[in-house]
Amino acid sequence: MLLTHRHETGTPHARSPRTPARRTSRKAHVFFEQFGRRPNLRVAATAARRRFKTWRDERPFWAGLFTFAAGLPIIYFPYAHLKFGAIPLALSTSAGAGSMIIGVLLVALAISLWFHQQVRVFAGIAVILLALVSFPVANLGGLLIGLTSGLIGGSLACAWIPPTAAAESQPAANPASTTLPAGEDHGGT
Repeated sequence: MLLTHRHETGTPHARSPRTPARRTSRKAHVFFEQFGRRPNLRVAATAARRRFKTWRDERPFWAGLFTFAAGLPIIYFPYAHLKFGAIPLALSTSAGAGSMIIGVLLVALAISLWFHQQVRVFAGIAVILLALVSFPVANLGGLLIGLTSGLIGGSLACAWIPPTAAAESQPAANPASTTLPAGEDHGGT
């Protein structure tokens, strides 16, 4: 379809390349050249997902995530003013500063689990202790959400083994495939 406009004489003619309709088309073309079309976006998304999976597999990711999730409700609930229907529910106590310290420490330990895997055992034990201390100090450990998540995160941190150590410590998968030296008794009668 040819776009036309009327010249001063009143006769229609085709638009020149300098009209706004051409510029928007050119802008869209430059956008796709710079940022790529959809297939390139899929390739980039797949590559980013693989890089994230590799990063996640090299560290106690789930332990850090549970620990991070434990710190948030412990920080939030003492300072939140919740409403249960028309009834205001205030969980503010005199231990607000204690729950803030515990929550911030849990978040800091979660970040250290992600970026400093060498401290995983220390961080795991500290997370478990802070989660247990949050029960009496921080409104039942963030209404048991922070307590439970902290115990799971600390346990996962203590149990995590780096990938290279895990591959070396695994025994042979099929014991029948191991070779036995000739001339040894195989336990028969």
